[in-house]
Amino acid sequence: MRLVLFGEDFKLGVLKGDNIVDISQVTEDMLYFSPQEMMHFIINDFAKYKDKITEISTQSEGVPMNQLRLRAPLPEPARLICMAGNYMESGTKVGSAPIGAFNKSSSSVIGNGDTVILPDATATVFEHEAELAIVIGKTSSKVAAKDAYDHIFGYMNFIDVSCRGIGRPGADNFFIGKSWHTFGPMGPFLLTSDEISDPQALSIKLSVQGDLRQDYNTVDMDHKIPEVIEWITSITTLEAGDVIACGTNHRGLGPLQDQDVIEMEISDFGKLTVNVTDELKRSWVRETHAQKEARESSVG
Repeated sequence: MRLVLFGEDFKLGVLKGDNIVDISQVTEDMLYFSPQEMMHFIINDFAKYKDKITEISTQSEGVPMNQLRLRAPLPEPARLICMAGNYMESGTKVGSAPIGAFNKSSSSVIGNGDTVILPDATATVFEHEAELAIVIGKTSSKVAAKDAYDHIFGYMNFIDVSCRGIGRPGADNFFIGKSWHTFGPMGPFLLTSDEISDPQALSIKLSVQGDLRQDYNTVDMDHKIPEVIEWITSITTLEAGDVIACGTNHRGLGPLQDQDVIEMEISDFGKLTVNVTDELKRSWVRETHAQKEARESSVG
């Protein structure tokens, strides 16, 4: 099942072919104060709502998806945890690195069709990081690796937009580098876990201005999903609707600048498209990390 939020009032919908069926009537008797809280209740009690959602979706053909404004499926997760340096970089990294992560502000989240706004900050460059996002399905504390998949509700596309070269020298600058408003695009859909047979064998692609930059597979992940969930929940308790971004292969990272269009898709998750704007009209050399490394090696 592929769940969506859409419209100005963040209605709940489900994907049916290329259409979105409004299933918001399943939430009519629910007391909630935000779209995120509503999604928390849906995810936490999904067994209660699943049959009703299926019933409603069979009774309507829905509305063409391109006629609706899709929103981030989880507009403000209580916890948005991003894994750091969690890929083997297509065999170029020697040995496993210590597991690590950082918190990204949930106010950074935007949805499909929205705009990444590059701030007036003294950055050396702004970059994209295409990532597999895990959505937690229930209260999760001290989860053993063998039980990790029982705690996953679903998966999403996620882009960890990053501001480089900013903050105090020698300090951990993840917050100022990652948490700007609009730096967390996600969506367009939230896929329930039964849609994905093997999350460790997914193709991830990201293009900027139609130029394919990131093209890698989750099989290259250093610390696999069960270990990630075990480690995070040994430190903090996760709740339904919390998000873990699994990290990225850095070799395809490249600069973002004014008027760029970013397109990202994991397998058949649906294409996440966002725009980029920069009032300062800054620009950088249009090359990926791998291209830069090859250029510098040839010069050397």
